[in-house]
Amino acid sequence: MKDKIFRILLENRGKFVSGEKISERLGVSRTAVWKVIGQLREEGCRIESVSNRGYCLTEIPDRLSGELIRTYLNTNTMGQSMDLHFSIGSTNARARELAQKGAAHGTLVAAEEQVSGRGRLGRSWISPAGVGIWMSLILRPPFPPLHAPRITVLAALAVEDAIRKVTGRNAGIKWPNDIVLRGRKVCGILTEIQADPDRIEYVTVGIGLNANTREEDFPVELSPTATSLFLESGKKVDRNFLLAEILNSFEKYYNRYAEEEGFAGLLTGYRKKCITLGKSVHVIGRTEEFDGTAVDLTEDCALVVRLADGTFRTVFSGDVSVRGGAGYV
Repeated sequence: MKDKIFRILLENRGKFVSGEKISERLGVSRTAVWKVIGQLREEGCRIESVSNRGYCLTEIPDRLSGELIRTYLNTNTMGQSMDLHFSIGSTNARARELAQKGAAHGTLVAAEEQVSGRGRLGRSWISPAGVGIWMSLILRPPFPPLHAPRITVLAALAVEDAIRKVTGRNAGIKWPNDIVLRGRKVCGILTEIQADPDRIEYVTVGIGLNANTREEDFPVELSPTATSLFLESGKKVDRNFLLAEILNSFEKYYNRYAEEEGFAGLLTGYRKKCITLGKSVHVIGRTEEFDGTAVDLTEDCALVVRLADGTFRTVFSGDVSVRGGAGYV
């Protein structure tokens, strides 16, 4: 009920719509409409009411809202079930908990802030309240565990799509899981898998996107390498719209992979947007460290690096820095 009434007000934002019209459209009493209006006001919506004119939505609170996200969603599965929080330790940890309890494919976990956010290689991820997209998706893909790394490719393409649609800016993808703007990191992706040797039980895809993060929100040590959509565009973005667009794009790419064209075409698109290819890189692996030039990606999304002596190394995981200016980033 609240979702439907909110959607009617949002469709008529800035205009009055009568309580009678809302009640007739939804088949409920005007008293029920009035009660929901009160609930929306308590949640931070500014709604004017005038006798004989009805209700007018004039302001929406700057926080993640299931009702707002659904307004922008155009998906069949992604985000159709949501688990939203103000503060949480880690959305990926919560997603794993829900997945183990049988949460559906496409379930979204999101929070205003994370207090124990994690990136790759055990690094912490700074997730201040009210400025970013801190989210995880629960997936139950039908393909074998060997192909799980491909999900990171789909997520990266989806985030790049959403950034372009919301801000007009073209972002790049730094292998394997970072999204960058002008060489500075704006988003990180963390894909974790629970699987048997021949079957994936579930995958959690964590996405941390600096949306409206200000310069002072970043720790001093991250300021030279991190950025946000706000810092790059000078404008605050609608985080509900941005999150919904990530889900819309991710479902599009996921369905193309699972149902239509396979992975080759998607990997070609990823290669075009991958800023790592063609660049000098410094690789820190589990047992070795070396320099070279990133020249290609394998079908399994591993990075192919050509060394100075002309030999090639295939990097499946590790810390890969790209030569930029005076050093590696």
